[in-house]
Amino acid sequence: MAKQKSGEIIVGLDIGTTKICAIVGELTDSGIDIIGIGTHPSKGLRKGVVVNIEATVSSIRRAIEEAELMAGAEISHVYTGIAGGHIKGFNSQGIVAVKDKEVREADIARVIDAAKAVAIPLDREVIHVLPQEFIIDDQGGIKEPLGMAGVRLEAKVHIVTGAVSSAQNIVKCANRTGLNVSDIVLQPLASAEAVLGEDEKELGVCLVDIGGGTTDIAIFSGGSIVHTAVIALGGNNLTSDIAIGLRTPAHEAERIKQKYGCALASLINKDDTIEVPSVGGRQPRVLGRQILCEILEPRVEEIFQLVHREIQKCGYEDLLASGVVITGGSTLLAGMPELAEEVLGLPVRRGMPRGIGGLVDVVKSPMYATGVGLVVYGAKHLDRRMFRIREENVYKKVKGRMREWLEEIF
Repeated sequence: MAKQKSGEIIVGLDIGTTKICAIVGELTDSGIDIIGIGTHPSKGLRKGVVVNIEATVSSIRRAIEEAELMAGAEISHVYTGIAGGHIKGFNSQGIVAVKDKEVREADIARVIDAAKAVAIPLDREVIHVLPQEFIIDDQGGIKEPLGMAGVRLEAKVHIVTGAVSSAQNIVKCANRTGLNVSDIVLQPLASAEAVLGEDEKELGVCLVDIGGGTTDIAIFSGGSIVHTAVIALGGNNLTSDIAIGLRTPAHEAERIKQKYGCALASLINKDDTIEVPSVGGRQPRVLGRQILCEILEPRVEEIFQLVHREIQKCGYEDLLASGVVITGGSTLLAGMPELAEEVLGLPVRRGMPRGIGGLVDVVKSPMYATGVGLVVYGAKHLDRRMFRIREENVYKKVKGRMREWLEEIF
């Protein structure tokens, strides 16, 4: 408890479609040490969006209890991730006049507000406003404009929006477990914090986070984020393809995928066989492992073709000098980086969480990239406490306005 009060403990809560994972990080003089981790299968989400609050709350509670036990600390504040097909990202820019010929904090806040002033439907919430670069009197490429001289300040930003209801449901699930949400973070942004190096972001890199329900994309160029997208396909689609193709129960399909799955049929020995349990008490069958790979390969190829289309659509294809980094639990499938290289025509590597201390061996897997990334993000944004959802503010505004009108009339 004492540690929590001094702000030294940061918790990342990755509410995913297949698993809920709580990662506890402790701030030290040398950086971040991971001191606790708790995971529990997730039952209440579909394609990254909460569809059953009760099931999600009980899974969060189990994951948090496990993490508290391992870390030996009580958890009250968490940074949580958001994903799903409703996420949309776009670029915007704003211009303001600099008041005293020198850029102050207030000028930076005003120019970001100006860039933020875009028409957003009422059912959508701004999740992030991410500055890409500042321009002072036609001088571009400025990352930190504070204290610089000039008369005109421009900001180029990337705005990420999501459905208000989805953000509310995530906060609601955390609150029902007795947790306060310090901030909601876009999942590929969190994963990028954990697996990408500064030099990669500078040269240009595409992060592809393949989770259970969604595939999240974040493209960086010149050190800043330039494009985000979410594709509603993920590891669960591979599992259901196996379940239908091999006529086996879903939990067995998941086990077969993890144990024998491979995304490239050419990597498989022709004589390899697997035993497949049948449905409804029938006898298990023995099939060639090649058949399993012929089911998986087209689906994985489809995911990477959609990623490729997204990269082409935003026009940054030629600027990805560092290539592509794939992360997320589904990328543990053998042969995935090789198939990705074939489809995308770019160098591909698997991204593991790095730059952390403590339980490094435990979290050194692509499936923990988002959880660790949320902790790293939280450490960078410690001053921002308590996420507010716009809907409540709208209610208060309307209430205040109604009171004013009624006082005028009566």
